[in-house]
Amino acid sequence: MAKVKTCDNCQKHATLSTIPAEKLHTLEALKKKLDDVKGELADLIPEILWSYNTTIQSATGETPFKLVYEVEALIPVEIRMPTLRAELYNQNRNNDARSTDLDLIDEEREMAAIRQRAMKQLIQRRHDKKVIPRAFEHGELVLRKTEEARKPQAHGKLAANWEGPFRINRVLGKGAYQQETLLGDLIPGDWNVSSLRKYQ
Repeated sequence: MAKVKTCDNCQKHATLSTIPAEKLHTLEALKKKLDDVKGELADLIPEILWSYNTTIQSATGETPFKLVYEVEALIPVEIRMPTLRAELYNQNRNNDARSTDLDLIDEEREMAAIRQRAMKQLIQRRHDKKVIPRAFEHGELVLRKTEEARKPQAHGKLAANWEGPFRINRVLGKGAYQQETLLGDLIPGDWNVSSLRKYQ
């Protein structure tokens, strides 16, 4: 591990850090389903959309279907097989319940929006706990992210994600740095800490 950490090529080809937002279990189900069907995606789109729209989302505590139509969807099984919900259906009672649901729609959507904001804050706090603050000092060697425009096209996917090493010439504060080449030539522009990593 120590050898890999200090290997020049290993450092330049290290993966870029991307922390995904909340993983929805419906997306995991989608991935499994796609792995099983091997390319028959077009046939599965209605099934996938139905699954997503009738699954309670952790961010809102409601299904997308209910937030739009203010009533839970009647799933196909309830149509084909006798269920209590279908057996006890009464048109007048249903109309009264629907009218009540429509009166409460704004409050329920507002509650879903509040739950969504709370979930985003929770996810942000969890993310922030895992973030290790980085800072560099004058003279320290760093690598910087290779921008897509500077990646050699001939290398394709094998192009290095990081370039350098460069030396920190000046600490500007608030996560900004000026860099210079190893020969001491100043590199124009300021660089944010999020685009830099320590060179071992």
